[in-house]
Amino acid sequence: MSKPTSIKTSEEVRDRLRVLADERGTTITELLEELATREPTAAEREQRALEAARELGIEFTEQIQQAGQDAWAKIRAHQGDAA
Repeated sequence: MSKPTSIKTSEEVRDRLRVLADERGTTITELLEELATREPTAAEREQRALEAARELGIEFTEQIQQAGQDAWAKIRAHQGDAA
């Protein structure tokens, strides 16, 4: 089990996290763990892109990498619109 820690945030964010956790029947800690593991890191995205390109028989060029980065940026922008 990991050592507990604290994260500083505004009251508004804390209250929103509490509502989201309550709606899911979980705790703020569990909600934060879920949110933190849901979004892949840049290294994880690149590794997934390499694996996908390999599976599709596509050479992973800088152009393909840039297209993937652009796609992730659009996905994140749309996720922001939904919040």
